[in-house]
Amino acid sequence: MQLPDIKEKWTSQVNELVLGATKDEGGTRTSTVTIGGAKTLPFIAFEGDPGNKIVVAMDVLDIPPTYWPEVLQEPYRDVYEDPGAWAKKCVDDFGADMICVRLEGIHPDQGDYGADHAVKAVRAVAQSVGVPLIIWGCGDDEKDNQVFPKVSEALRGEKALLGPVTQDNYKTITAVCLADGHALISLAPIDINIAKQVNILVSDMDFPLSRIVMFQATGALGYGIEYAYSIQERERLAALTGDKMMAMPVICDVGYETWRAKEAKTPDDEAPQWGPASYRGPMWEAATAITLLQSGADILRMRHPKAVSVVKKLIEELYA
Repeated sequence: MQLPDIKEKWTSQVNELVLGATKDEGGTRTSTVTIGGAKTLPFIAFEGDPGNKIVVAMDVLDIPPTYWPEVLQEPYRDVYEDPGAWAKKCVDDFGADMICVRLEGIHPDQGDYGADHAVKAVRAVAQSVGVPLIIWGCGDDEKDNQVFPKVSEALRGEKALLGPVTQDNYKTITAVCLADGHALISLAPIDINIAKQVNILVSDMDFPLSRIVMFQATGALGYGIEYAYSIQERERLAALTGDKMMAMPVICDVGYETWRAKEAKTPDDEAPQWGPASYRGPMWEAATAITLLQSGADILRMRHPKAVSVVKKLIEELYA
């Protein structure tokens, strides 16, 4: 008896996007990354092309992260006052595919630094490493709108990834990314309809859909990860069935969310029954990342080098 063909036949694919520009392309990057391109669900290669390999971006802050738990501070304590040295360590020692500069110090509650401070940090990173860059705002709309035009201009020609933008704050950052040749992160708070609306608003400003990366507010393991997973899975299904407003690659903020979880950040003496924080915290981050990469993530933003090592090894095995 001949068995029926049970393979899914998808009609479309995820957009493909190249981040970073080499000298020949008008930038200064020594490498680029290509994300997206999947023509099937994650890792189901027998049904179609799984697309480009998932990449890991490691976070670098513009101010010292003295509030981080000890286990997370420890790998960076010798460099975390110098964003350039920090980024170099992430690339050379920990294998980061990209660097995400999080402009935390510009937030009114975290230092209220200005555009000059942000540009200095971003330039230090750009001069120290050759991988593509992500620039992540502080989340205060007014401050992000003041700072991003200067940061975008400083990286003109580098094909960086900037954002995120929301349905209430998208015009300024979209305009500067359009002018300076960058890609854009569109944010929706665990809502597929808002995600589509943000992409429509951005595209109405003549920003190319092919240069948008979607971001759903990521939940950590035990803290709403099932909602993020479900939304991203629906977005991937929509992309594969031809919805052009859902066909963008996806980025997940694994590190930030993980290290807010009490299971990751609680010191050993406060919860000895949970096991050593030096193992527990990185494990929590790795488990969160591994879950989300199966939902359709294309870029994982991470923090602890032990977690990065585990996840990068698994990615290699899955794509092998």
